[in-house]
Amino acid sequence: MKINLKKVRLSFPDLFTAKAFEEGGTKTYGCTLLVEPGSANDKAIRVAMQKASEEKWGVKHAPILKAALASNNSQKVCYWDGSTKEYDGYDGVQALTAKRGETKGRPLVIDRDKSPLTEADGRPYAGCYVNASVEIWAQDNRYGKTLRCELLGVQFAADGDAFSAGSVADESDFEDMSFEDEDSALA
Repeated sequence: MKINLKKVRLSFPDLFTAKAFEEGGTKTYGCTLLVEPGSANDKAIRVAMQKASEEKWGVKHAPILKAALASNNSQKVCYWDGSTKEYDGYDGVQALTAKRGETKGRPLVIDRDKSPLTEADGRPYAGCYVNASVEIWAQDNRYGKTLRCELLGVQFAADGDAFSAGSVADESDFEDMSFEDEDSALA
């Protein structure tokens, strides 16, 4: 079921280059979208998950959906409690993991005025706000029964505090060794 989310926070964006989760694995584009619990976005995602599970499993859908959501594991279901991870911005929000297979092509990435964005534009970036078009679907294969989310496109909506990607070293972290020769520096 296709849904449009408004002003959700963007995390781990792989929007311009497909990447594999593990070496030799299938390459995907993707991101995680951070959603306020109880918001219109949260309700739309939950309704889409309900409908996708009903369409796939009929009267047997309820326990399958309940088990998927109870796993609260980003590898087992697309929508999970962000507080389970120690990442910037994840505390107190729900996280929607959205992927798109490389073979389907890059997701649409546009600016506020709908003009196309490239990686060189520097946005969208981790921590900004985006509008997103996604499709919730039910998975039933050798990997299990659960719900997944396909990323269709994102639109940069607003700046936000960029998420950190770790510390960066600067000159103050090091000593001036210009007065030592290389042999004494190794001793």
